[in-house]
Amino acid sequence: MMSFLSSDAACRYTSQEIIKMLQTDSKLGLNDNEIQTRRKYYGDNDFESDEEEPLWKKYLGQFKEPMILLLLASAFISLVMRQYDDALSITIAIIIVVTVAFIQENRAEKEIEALKRLIPPKCVCIREGRSHHIYAKDLVPGDLCILETGDRIPADLRLTEANELSVDESSFTGETKPSIKTVDPIEFGSKQTSISDRRNITFMATHVLSGNGRGIVICTGENSEFGKVFKMMQQQEAPKTPLQKSMDALGKQLSFYSLSIIGFIVMVGWLQGRHLLEMFTIGVSLAVAAIPEGLPIVVTVTLALGVQRMAKREAIVKRLPIVETLGCVTVICSDKTGTLTKNEMTVTNILTSDGEMAEVTGSGYNGEGDVLCNHERVTYDSHPIISKIIEVGAVCNNAEIINSQLRGQPTEGALIAVAMKMNLPHLREQFHREREWPFSHENKWMAVQCSPKYNLVCLSIHQLIQTF
Repeated sequence: MMSFLSSDAACRYTSQEIIKMLQTDSKLGLNDNEIQTRRKYYGDNDFESDEEEPLWKKYLGQFKEPMILLLLASAFISLVMRQYDDALSITIAIIIVVTVAFIQENRAEKEIEALKRLIPPKCVCIREGRSHHIYAKDLVPGDLCILETGDRIPADLRLTEANELSVDESSFTGETKPSIKTVDPIEFGSKQTSISDRRNITFMATHVLSGNGRGIVICTGENSEFGKVFKMMQQQEAPKTPLQKSMDALGKQLSFYSLSIIGFIVMVGWLQGRHLLEMFTIGVSLAVAAIPEGLPIVVTVTLALGVQRMAKREAIVKRLPIVETLGCVTVICSDKTGTLTKNEMTVTNILTSDGEMAEVTGSGYNGEGDVLCNHERVTYDSHPIISKIIEVGAVCNNAEIINSQLRGQPTEGALIAVAMKMNLPHLREQFHREREWPFSHENKWMAVQCSPKYNLVCLSIHQLIQTF
């Protein structure tokens, strides 16, 4: 049994060479005995995560910080000395600070769990010559998967067939344009290929925009490219900010000084012949008084106010300590797709051949917004040419929007969304499609023949339209 074949290595071989390496069949797939053997060797197509601690244990874990331990000691001593007001105020400060830290930690864990939801629960796989709907976690290297429009890819696959196959890799690479897939090997010599250059590989958690294909599973679980990202996020611990480091250092210093004061006063009293319990009580009182129990809560409230101010400027801060770090930032380098944008293409303007301009409001695929011309809502009767353009865009189209989720090409999805804003979401169902000339990257146009209304409907760039 060979080890996992990385996508960088697999993209350089022909599909027949990959089939031979993984000892599988491009038409029949794997048999049951081989599947069981590989399941034991490779494991599940899933991510191993640390055993989740109960919430109470996570909450108690926040009390390990030096400043919190010092405040706990102060609250206990104040309670023993019957200084109930001090004990209560210190306890409230501890609860506020610990609760905020607990909420922040929980949010970070939810971000990791969100990555797991990108993996599809089921997929279509050919085993022993028959098509099966199986759980994605049961896939093993060598399995033969079938890909259709709208499918989310369950593992890293080396394609053996690709029919006008385009894949949205924006959630993984940040690239907004669909990746056009091929089965041909990539020639790069000894140089390592980038993710976007591996045109014959489809990656886990990306999804098919159009076309169809087949692929051999090469990597599963944490050995996939997506799994490597997941593992890196799980292992990475957020570094402490300068403020957090300063607070930890202050807590240790105050602990040292408090113990020194108590020891010094007790020693002086003992040398003077005074009662040791009396001197210890005085020393403890001075030490507790020197501890700034209000400091942690003041810092927390100050950071919370900073978060509110940033929220008014449409900047969402998930973790309070980040506010202090952002105060030192002058330039931010960030991924755009999926971070600042959602990779949902939107029509913003419509221009007719006679110069009429319409503005389209709203964004995304939820159908919210209007089509306006001279600040008036466009209807089929008021602006027939604009309405006709929207109708043609919806009829010559293979995309679907279901519950604000797109199945198909982003460009076609944008045209469907415009029809939804005109209250024409099911326009395509009113026509019978008799023939289709699908879009290809060589022709750069798509056309359909419909009845009873249209003999031919075509979508393309205007230079090509003029040649028809």
